[in-house]
Amino acid sequence: MALADGGREVHVVEVNDDEEAADEISPLLVVEAADKPTKMTIFSVSYSKKRPPKEPTLRAADTDFAFLSQIILWVWNGSRYSGLLCMACSSTIYYIMDALMDIFPVRSVPLFETVFTRCIVLLILSLIWLRRTEHPLSVPTNLRNILALRSLTGFTSLLSFIYSVQNLPLSYAVLLNFATPIIALIGAKIVLHEKLALSDFGGIACSFIGLLFIFQPLLTKGGGSTEIGQISALFAGQTHIYPVLVGVLSTVLGGISYCLIRAGAKASDQPAYTVFSFGVLACPLSAACTFAFQGFVLPNPFTFLLMIMLGVLAFFAEMFLARGLQLEKIGKVTNILYIKVLLSQVWSLTFLGTTLSANILIGCFLILVSVCSTIYLGPERENE
Repeated sequence: MALADGGREVHVVEVNDDEEAADEISPLLVVEAADKPTKMTIFSVSYSKKRPPKEPTLRAADTDFAFLSQIILWVWNGSRYSGLLCMACSSTIYYIMDALMDIFPVRSVPLFETVFTRCIVLLILSLIWLRRTEHPLSVPTNLRNILALRSLTGFTSLLSFIYSVQNLPLSYAVLLNFATPIIALIGAKIVLHEKLALSDFGGIACSFIGLLFIFQPLLTKGGGSTEIGQISALFAGQTHIYPVLVGVLSTVLGGISYCLIRAGAKASDQPAYTVFSFGVLACPLSAACTFAFQGFVLPNPFTFLLMIMLGVLAFFAEMFLARGLQLEKIGKVTNILYIKVLLSQVWSLTFLGTTLSANILIGCFLILVSVCSTIYLGPERENE
């Protein structure tokens, strides 16, 4: 700025105290460094005091995580197929659990202790889920009766299935267990008054017939007798009649439990309450069964980690199951449970060297056609 002072021009430089202005004129200032004044000239390089933002070092990992999160969110609630996809995820996770049990068996640990550990993990993770989603930790009043009954039927069904597996040939126990979707379909019609199409009954019937084809060689002894004869012999034997009745009880209670899960999940916007209520009831009951019937065995570190991993997988499987039943009718989503049979056969043929037979091929084809038709036709019918 130029001012007139007695005929002379005086040049005055204004110095701004702002930080940005100080950065700009820093080459003309004296900078104190290490208690020693250092004179900077106009030719010195000036840098701003503000540090540039750091570049992310894990950009690729963050991108992959964001992509995975988007997929999970789309499966959970981003598509009209979300209910069917959630049930498919649940069935797949349950199969992964079975595969891990086959690869790394925990035979040194009593079965009830394994159930108790799994229920503890379910309870803890459901509490964390409710806390993170800012939902109250107590079950809403309008859901308590439904979820208490669901927990009781679910745990009784689990105990009955354990007894049938221990006292029946595995093929019979599996067949009884996979009859649960049929009972759930009937229960949805009677208890929940759902409008079910003929395709719903046909889809589950087709899948179950495919299951019979797959297990038909296991239902016969050396191919010398028919399946009907073996079933008659099974019922005639005094040692097998009670396990069969207990297996039937497990199937019926499991189907009723599915109906109660759907009723509870629909009445609330948070399906985690169904998992939380089951953990609250199952933890003390499974602990009582552990000490009363089998006793407690301290597992080794590897077995303990495996049990924790199975508990985490069980939590996500139960969450996807509750979410699937919340979004879609029972007649549609329960048929997706037979995906587990397909995955089991693929695993056996690929890694266990099982011989591919005509029965297995026909059974897998029937289940695949039934599941694909449910996925394709189910949401379209629902939208109408």
